[in-house]
Amino acid sequence: MEESSDCDSNSSTKKPLSLWPGSYHSPVTVALSEMKSRTFERIAAPSLDEPPQTVLLTRTPSESRMTIIYNFSSDFTLREQYRDPWNEVRIGKLLEDLDALAGTISVKHCSDDDYTTRPLYLVTASVDKMVLKKPISVDLDLSISGALTWVGRSSMEIQLDVTQPPTQSAEATDSVALTATFIFVARDYKTLKSAPVNRLTPETEREKSLYEAAEARNKLRKSTIKGDKKEIENRGMNSVEALLSEGRIFCDMPALADRDSILLRETRLENSLICHPQQRNIHGRIFGGFLMHRAFELAFSTAYAFAGMMPSFLEVDYVDFLRPVDVGDFLRLKSCVLYTESESSDQPLIHVEVVAHVTRPEFRSTEVSNRFYFTFTIRAEAKAKNNGSRIRKVVPATEEEARRIIERMDAASVDLYAS
Repeated sequence: MEESSDCDSNSSTKKPLSLWPGSYHSPVTVALSEMKSRTFERIAAPSLDEPPQTVLLTRTPSESRMTIIYNFSSDFTLREQYRDPWNEVRIGKLLEDLDALAGTISVKHCSDDDYTTRPLYLVTASVDKMVLKKPISVDLDLSISGALTWVGRSSMEIQLDVTQPPTQSAEATDSVALTATFIFVARDYKTLKSAPVNRLTPETEREKSLYEAAEARNKLRKSTIKGDKKEIENRGMNSVEALLSEGRIFCDMPALADRDSILLRETRLENSLICHPQQRNIHGRIFGGFLMHRAFELAFSTAYAFAGMMPSFLEVDYVDFLRPVDVGDFLRLKSCVLYTESESSDQPLIHVEVVAHVTRPEFRSTEVSNRFYFTFTIRAEAKAKNNGSRIRKVVPATEEEARRIIERMDAASVDLYAS
């Protein structure tokens, strides 16, 4: 029987997942994993004695396209698993599913259908952008669909769309609730060096347009990295001094400091955890979606404590996966509000940074594994109850804090231009 590319997340006909006992899975990741069980078995237990893939195939976006359906309207158990306090879908759990789907799509594209070669080791390199376009109700059916939009030598861009039928008051075409772009990279399972992936040939006009846009974004980022470093440093020093001028007043003359501002260090929160086997992926390392989920929860709490009003998620600006996180690692998540934008009283913006550190007390070492950047605003009902409340300006107290703010502002401006 031919396997369908559509998958029902709460299908009762599927057998329980048994390929990787103890590995992290949700109803969606179970469904995804069982779709291509033979392919996933090879990835879960690769033979390093097998030769690498030598012949690159040419595939189309439609060959990797997948759709996941959430029957929230008819499945009470599934609905309760994803319900948040405001009767909307939990964004943190959705992040897990988006990462799982993007990973499965990359596996489908990179598979050479030759079971005598060793599979590639595919990892999430970054989340380029994730934008919430409208609230996602937990009472209406939901679908996530995605496919490859661009391929480099060893990297791939996957675009995902979360869609939900519009309400009666919305436009008929207003069905896309969230869009996300993931970047995956391929490595050789034996050498862990970058490995070439199958080529991608777009067919439809939309696929060609998405491919060209992704190619332009890739070139823009490379040109930005290779830009005039001296010019960037000079501009950065001027901005650093401007930001630090107000921070110095807080440090040297706190009684005279602006009460509508707050030091960055006063917005910090922190969370620590031990990474357990239940959160591992098919490669045996901690599932990237789990890390995003935990980072989102901390970022949300940080925005809530900072604003004094219930925040509302808008965007994942960027996520960087710098190093893998292993089972048993002691992970520390540290968050802060980097900066705010309150020019618009209707939608003030709160930009939150979360940095994940893998800490090894026995070696007296700590290493950054991930950087997450989120944007929140204030929920409309919370703003109505607190009429007149203002979002405070965040100022740095050190040069290092000022540079982090400037770097993120510059990156956001590049993202805006690229989009």
